Amino acid sequence: MSDLRTVFLIAHTGRAAALRSVEHLVNGLLKADIGVRVLAAEAGDMDLPAGVEAVPTAPGAVAGCELILVAGGDGTLLRGAELSRQTGVPMLGVNLGRVGFLAEAERDDLAKVVERVVDADYEVEERMTIDVLVRTDGKVIHRDWALNEASVEKAARERMLEVVTEVDGRPVSTFGCDGVVCATPTGSTAYAFSAGGPVVWPEVEALLMVPISAHALFAKPLVTSPHSVLAVEVLPKTPHGVLWCDGRRSVELPAGARVEVRRGRIPVRLARLHRAPFTDRLVAKFALPVTGWRGVPHQN
Repeated sequence: MSDLRTVFLIAHTGRAAALRSVEHLVNGLLKADIGVRVLAAEAGDMDLPAGVEAVPTAPGAVAGCELILVAGGDGTLLRGAELSRQTGVPMLGVNLGRVGFLAEAERDDLAKVVERVVDADYEVEERMTIDVLVRTDGKVIHRDWALNEASVEKAARERMLEVVTEVDGRPVSTFGCDGVVCATPTGSTAYAFSAGGPVVWPEVEALLMVPISAHALFAKPLVTSPHSVLAVEVLPKTPHGVLWCDGRRSVELPAGARVEVRRGRIPVRLARLHRAPFTDRLVAKFALPVTGWRGVPHQN
């Protein structure tokens, strides 16, 4: 058996700048005798040097890899998260998009990323996921999961979605809306944030329920226990809706469908290069103004 260390690479191949970043990463890893593996279906979109292993899409594609290295925007990072969850191999994200909260490094950090991977100088943390069930007439018709959020949304632009929300088996409120987002703390800076939800620090264990453009006196974001079960029911006399998981996978929700969200059984493992507080990441990603901050006074 070969002792060659191997990294699995997933990349956004639609832009020339992204391909140049991928080339930098691949060449740096190969030079350090770190093997690089990619999916055969994506290899043709990248100008890869000799020595890169192209494998078919299969559950065993990541077998033997120590890390999933993802270079791209939020969509590419979520694709990497799917593979990380399936295999348990930690994911290290390099942001080639805009915000990229799941990413651990930026485009300017490519040399540092290679160095840290070669030295195996990173920590691994687990991020909470959610498991999602869709029921009609009491029967489960769909199962899914998400790292960021599961969103119940209207399918027709001109018609509101009528829903009733529930927490731990008890009804909370009925209202018309554009949708409802059920999110993890990791997802609090994604769709839930855009819908007006709170930012939740990743180490906080909780579930979020955030209505989207709700027509109701009480339609505030809710933060519940991580052991809670959230539910959104599409009322029988309303147009059908659609369930989106991480904005990547969707299923139609007929009138009367019920979506249940609970803490996921399987977390996603993220490789971390920095020990900086989440506060610093928040300020950097959103370019928040902090002028005038003087810090904690020195104590004698």
